Amino acid sequence: MTLDPAHHRLFVAEIANGTVDAIDLVSGKMQRISGLAEPQGVAYLPAQNQLVVASGGDGTVRFYNAATLAPLGQIKLGDDADNVRVDKPSGQIAVGYGSGAIALIDPARREVIGRIDLPAHPEGFQIDDGSARLYVNLPNAGTVAVADLHSAKVTARWVAPHRLNFPMALGAEGKQIAIVSRLPAHVTWFDAASGAVRLDLPTCGDADDIFRDAKRHRWYVSCGSGKVEIFAEQGSAITAMGTVQTGTGGRTSLFSPELDRLIVAVPAGWTGSAKLLLLKPNE
Repeated sequence: MTLDPAHHRLFVAEIANGTVDAIDLVSGKMQRISGLAEPQGVAYLPAQNQLVVASGGDGTVRFYNAATLAPLGQIKLGDDADNVRVDKPSGQIAVGYGSGAIALIDPARREVIGRIDLPAHPEGFQIDDGSARLYVNLPNAGTVAVADLHSAKVTARWVAPHRLNFPMALGAEGKQIAIVSRLPAHVTWFDAASGAVRLDLPTCGDADDIFRDAKRHRWYVSCGSGKVEIFAEQGSAITAMGTVQTGTGGRTSLFSPELDRLIVAVPAGWTGSAKLLLLKPNE
């Protein structure tokens, strides 16, 4: 999911439908892009008012007018185009794909201008705007890679303490990196400068997203086991606060500081329908 906070529009990639929905969070009205091959990654570009969609089925990165959803162009990357992130200082887009690469794309020209080679397929990754560093989970290699955006080179690799490390989030001022592993289900906090493990705590199962709430100094982990687990920062310590029930398979989420909401996508079950939950953090 990605959000256009100025217009209160949420964009949701629906891999099973081959669609991306644009949902007006005020009116509830919806527009839809159809005919996509396993859309997975989405990003909103406020300067251009454009939507970027990466599709794993055909390896494309497509660009749309965010207001009308009219297509503007596309790039063919390779197999399994996945997560999309925006480097705010440069305006470039980073897209993970293939057996081990992140493409750096100029959205104005819609061209690949760089490539970071990796030893395995990239999953969750984040960009630290202050240092031009990119941190990426490589679950098939059991590591976290650190890359420099200017040189497009990997500068360090950290061993993940547990298997299947998928979600990732940045801490305050880019000083911490948090990853969530699924086997066993743990959250691990690394020192961003040294790669040293600072803390490792158990969490809910089948996680796919983690976010930091800077206002409340909390971390939210959304899990396919049907809950969101909350962790609180207390000085240098981090402790588990509890969980909120969501729904089976509700592992994809998005935290919006602008809306002050955690949005959780719960897929359709055997008897129900897919839904979005807007959770308001308590004070």
